[in-house]
Amino acid sequence: MEWNCVQIFSHPAWAISTFILFFIIKAQQKSAWNPRKCKVQLKGKTAIVTGANTGIGKFIALDLARRDARVILGCRSAARGAAAMREIRQRSGNPNVHVRLVDTSSLSSVREFCQAVLAEEDRLDILVNNAGASGLPRGITPEGLEVSFATNHVGPFLLTHLLLDLMKHSAPARIVNVSSFNHRKGKVDFSHFKGENLTYILDSVYNHTKLHNILWTNELARRLQGTGVTANSLHPGVVMTEMMRHYHWLIRLVFRMVGIFFFKSAEQGAVSSLYCAVAEETEGITGKYFDSNCSLVLPSPLARDPVLAAKSFEYCERLVAAKL
Repeated sequence: MEWNCVQIFSHPAWAISTFILFFIIKAQQKSAWNPRKCKVQLKGKTAIVTGANTGIGKFIALDLARRDARVILGCRSAARGAAAMREIRQRSGNPNVHVRLVDTSSLSSVREFCQAVLAEEDRLDILVNNAGASGLPRGITPEGLEVSFATNHVGPFLLTHLLLDLMKHSAPARIVNVSSFNHRKGKVDFSHFKGENLTYILDSVYNHTKLHNILWTNELARRLQGTGVTANSLHPGVVMTEMMRHYHWLIRLVFRMVGIFFFKSAEQGAVSSLYCAVAEETEGITGKYFDSNCSLVLPSPLARDPVLAAKSFEYCERLVAAKL
C-alpha cells in the first residue's frame, strides 16, 4: 500500500510518534545537576551577573537571589534592568537585588561600572560574565575595537581584571565565563580585535570571541592559583533567548520554530553557569570547561593551548592598558 504525504501526516500514529519524540527530546535537555536540589545558601555573599535583565542572565540572578545573595544586575538598559530587578525581588522574596548600568562593548562604561562597585561593595564572591551577543553587524567602537570582540571578550576581560583584587579579598570566590560550543569553529588572529581580516558570515565572529573566552579563562585560572579565586568557562547549550535578535528575521523565525522542539529554555540554559557558580561539586575546581549538562569536558585543542592562552591574555592586557 502506497502512502502520500497527506495520509501520513493525518494518520494517528504520526501524532502519537511526534508527541513521544517531543517528550524524549525534552527529557534529553534536562541537566544532570538540578539547581533546585542544591541547598547552598549565599547569605552575606555578593554576586554580579552581567546581561542580567533577560534570558539566561536573569535566571542566573534569580537563582542567586533565592539563595539570599546580594545580587548586582549588570545591564545596558536602565528601564529593562529595573523591570528585571523588580521581577527578581518579587519572585525570590529577596529585596537585596540592585541594578548597575554597564555596556560591555564600551571600555569606559566598564570602568565606570567597576568604579561604582569598588566604591560601594566590600566584597565580591561570584562574578558571572554572561553578557554577550551573536550576529552583531560589522562595526568599530569609539575605542577602536571590533564591536563583537569588545562586547563578548575585551569588555568582560577588563571588568574582571578591575574587580580581581576585591574578589581575592573575598576568597573563596568564583569567576564564571559563559562561552559556547561554537568556540570549536573559532580561530585566533589578533588583528580580529580591531576588525581586520574578519568574515561576517552568521556567527563566525562570535565563534572567535568564544574561543578567546576559554583561552582567557584558562590563563586567568593559572595566574590565580593559590589566591582562592577560581575561574571556569562553560557552554550553556543551544538556548531560546534574545541572542539571535541581530539576525535576519527569517533566520530568527527558523531558529524559533526549531527551538520549540530541540533547544533549551533560558531557565535550563542558566543551569551550567549556576553549577560553576554555586555547586559544592565545583568548589576548588579551576581552569576547566563544562558542557550544558554540567559535565567536565575538554574544549577544542586550540582552546587548550597554554602558549596561545598566555598570548591572548597578554594581548588583552596591552589592549586595555592602552585605553586607560
